[in-house]
Amino acid sequence: METHVESSMKQDRKGLRDFGARARPIGKAAAMLFLVLCLMIPLGLIESQVASRSQYQEQVTAEIASTAASSQIVVGPVLAIHYSTRTPEKRYRDAESGKMLTKEARTESHVAYAPARKLAIRGNAGVERRYRGIYQARLFHLDAKAEGLFETPADIIQVPEGSLLVEARAAILFSVSDLRGLNSDPDVQVDGKVFHFRPPRDRRFDGVMKGSRLEIDLGTWIPDTARTIAFSFPLKLTGTQSLSISPTAENNLIELGSDWKHPSFKGRFLPNERTVSGTGFSAQWEISQLARNLENALKAENCDSEVLGIEFIDPVNVYLQAERAVKYGSLFIVLTFAAFFIGEVLRRRPMHLMQYALVGLSLAIFFLLLIALSEHLPFALAYLAGAIACVGLIVAYLAGVFGSRRMASSFGAGLAILYGMLFAILQLEDMALLMGSLLLFAALAGIMLSTRRFDWYQLKQE
Repeated sequence: METHVESSMKQDRKGLRDFGARARPIGKAAAMLFLVLCLMIPLGLIESQVASRSQYQEQVTAEIASTAASSQIVVGPVLAIHYSTRTPEKRYRDAESGKMLTKEARTESHVAYAPARKLAIRGNAGVERRYRGIYQARLFHLDAKAEGLFETPADIIQVPEGSLLVEARAAILFSVSDLRGLNSDPDVQVDGKVFHFRPPRDRRFDGVMKGSRLEIDLGTWIPDTARTIAFSFPLKLTGTQSLSISPTAENNLIELGSDWKHPSFKGRFLPNERTVSGTGFSAQWEISQLARNLENALKAENCDSEVLGIEFIDPVNVYLQAERAVKYGSLFIVLTFAAFFIGEVLRRRPMHLMQYALVGLSLAIFFLLLIALSEHLPFALAYLAGAIACVGLIVAYLAGVFGSRRMASSFGAGLAILYGMLFAILQLEDMALLMGSLLLFAALAGIMLSTRRFDWYQLKQE
């Protein structure tokens, strides 16, 4: 007869076996999670490689810009009047000592700035690609005309009380950030006379225009006289990748077009009208003095300043697309492992963790193939070639693992669909987060619905 102690020991052993059976799926799931974390290491190395290649692309762009012309910022033209006032020597009696004292004569310099009443810049920008090895930069060639007029009031020169005006000279100031981009020495028409821009001869106007300033000396300015000065000149300018214009006039009209199909409008002022098509773009800005700060406009030095800007972006930035693709690498691995795990559960075809690891590495290798191929092929073709190679490898491997080509092909079809969905997400820049979230939700819903009647306690590990 079985004793009470023996019966109790059998129950304990049965309880341990039941606990072990229940713990096995949890242990394997934990091991798979650890494997996913380990696979983040090669994905991180691949992402750093993408970043390194992208950084080298930026270095090449900077090198090409250093030999041609950098990004351009156009400021002006603006009328500047430099004048000197002199306070004569003055004798006065000191109130405390009663002595006669002398206040020495003093000469002071002043600058008055007059923005153009109207300024119109109209032109077109052609874009040229320049290559260095497999890397390239984009140069624009602006062919435009600037015209407008200054209307100066009679009291633009303010002489302090008790002082005398000594001298007043006027100049038209104009600035581009990189003078190497000026393709010619333009004839500047000012009230019917021809002038030419020249580098500054002194530091009278150093308080404005952070770029390379040019000047036209208009000679002596007659005070207490209102004047209207019309001007026009061709503007042929070369630069790298981006063009910015500072709206220094009281009323600014800028109309630009190009055969480049992928503009990015930047700066503080967006176009009032713009058209982007398969043949290029056209854009128009109308900016009044009420919308801009003259002091900031005169000192514009980057795309975040008081400027309107156009960046001639590369629509097929393979490094940006590859970087975005790598960020979905962990999602790829998790979804694939989940599909394998569900296959184990439903078909009772166990897979070893080493087999999971090999499949995970093949998924990670895809992203390395993608960046390597996309440097020599169009991104879509590189993506297709890498996907076909990896899906084919995994199908061939799983056919041996499962002993069934049909089952391996079904997994391969699912993986191909996953690659296709990732490619669609990469093309939808503005909706990438939404599409990625929907994909995750759909995957989780599929797992939950396919296993909703499964008894997880019955899962055995070989």
